Amino acid sequence: MTLSRRAILGLLPALAAPALAQSGDWPNRTVRYINPYPPGGPTDTLSRLYCARMSELTGQQFVVENRSGSGGNVGADAIAKSAPDGYTIGLGGVASHAIAPTLYRSLPFDPERDFTLVAGLWQLPNLLAVHLGVAARSVPELIALLKAAPGEYSFGSAGSGTTLHLAGEMFKQLAGVEMVHVPYRGSAPAQLDLVAGRISMMFDNIPGTLSLSRQGQVRPLAVTSLNRSAVAPEIPAISEYLPGFDVVSWTCVCGPAGLPPAVVQRMSTLTKQALESPAVIRAYQELGASPWWTGIEEIATYRTAQKERLAPLVRASGARVD
Repeated sequence: MTLSRRAILGLLPALAAPALAQSGDWPNRTVRYINPYPPGGPTDTLSRLYCARMSELTGQQFVVENRSGSGGNVGADAIAKSAPDGYTIGLGGVASHAIAPTLYRSLPFDPERDFTLVAGLWQLPNLLAVHLGVAARSVPELIALLKAAPGEYSFGSAGSGTTLHLAGEMFKQLAGVEMVHVPYRGSAPAQLDLVAGRISMMFDNIPGTLSLSRQGQVRPLAVTSLNRSAVAPEIPAISEYLPGFDVVSWTCVCGPAGLPPAVVQRMSTLTKQALESPAVIRAYQELGASPWWTGIEEIATYRTAQKERLAPLVRASGARVD
């Protein structure tokens, strides 16, 4: 059975049931969780599911505050400049902590020095889908088509410098093909143009485009994660044809620099428990995401590796924000 977003949100009161555990010094009052993106989108729903479970585990409220703007930088800056006491935390991830350092000429925060990264939260692959009029039913067929007509096909994205854009740039590099990038202000208008045939293909976060494909409006070819997605295991990964291809949207829970080690450790442990909840796992998967807990040191190492891996793609794409 597939849950609607409304049904998933309906799980929130159940997840916020009386606390199962209240031991430890943190938290002993309400925790503010800053989501650097607008309400109503996937990051909002996924964040609220996580916060509801954390409320259940601790007996304290985790309140989501949406602070969007500048591609997530407004909210990230608010997290960085908050008091390092564990009562203002928020959502970090690939955009603010791995892509922004190369994409933006200057930032109001230092992604490496101004945050405490606590644990991974989720990973979300992109889906490569083509317009029904494109004569390709597999990645090898698409590569052959693109090589036969360099620069004649276009791919859309939710904006320059996003993981959707960078997935296209990696595809161009590893496949040795030329495509025209068409950036949009978000995924929705790009999806409309994909269905209408005004762009040839799109690398998009899996939930929206997967829905379009199951309605027969676009043709899915592959996911951008290293392995197939549990949400749609019948769709191959691009890496099956282009070894090493791996571009995903990932997030983490973070706070300002200087969080007390004991608070960081407890927050990480509780996050692991939250992400292991069967209700959270099911709701995340319905949204195309995979719960992704990491240790404290591992998430910091992963961020650095992602920044170094994606920086050449950002530079090659020509994307730059002053």
